[in-house]
Amino acid sequence: MAIQRTALTLALSALSLAGCAKDVQDYPSLARRPIERVTGTAPVAAPTEAPPAQLDAAVLGKLDSLVAQARAADRRFHDKQPRARALAGAAAGSAVASEAWSVATVALSELESARSDAFVAMAELDALYARAVVDRVATGEIAAARDTVQGILTDQSKVIDELHARLR
Repeated sequence: MAIQRTALTLALSALSLAGCAKDVQDYPSLARRPIERVTGTAPVAAPTEAPPAQLDAAVLGKLDSLVAQARAADRRFHDKQPRARALAGAAAGSAVASEAWSVATVALSELESARSDAFVAMAELDALYARAVVDRVATGEIAAARDTVQGILTDQSKVIDELHARLR
């Protein structure tokens, strides 16, 4: 019974496919048409880009404020740094979770907390930079402010990495 069904299905499939192949002359050719062979050239227009706009005074003031915020965070960082260095030095070679290690880890956390305002300033500078690029505004002043804050963060990261290395 299953063989008969299979044979019947194959026969019906072959008949239906044969129906698709008749009247080939009634269908359009897929060959390239004469209109598709026409080529032409158009003059290339020179790009017309307006010079980027200048930053407005509000953004410039915000840049100064963000750099000042990062510098204030750097001062707090440097105020906490001697204590953290002393505690990390005292805890060097101590067992993990010992009293000296724990106190030094807390001091390192305070250092990282002190630099958090610099990270916030950097994030806002990144947002200002991205907005300026999208709005086609000059980014030179923003880039300079970002470089200043990035330098502060890089120096702080070196100190924190050095103190973490002592605690391992």
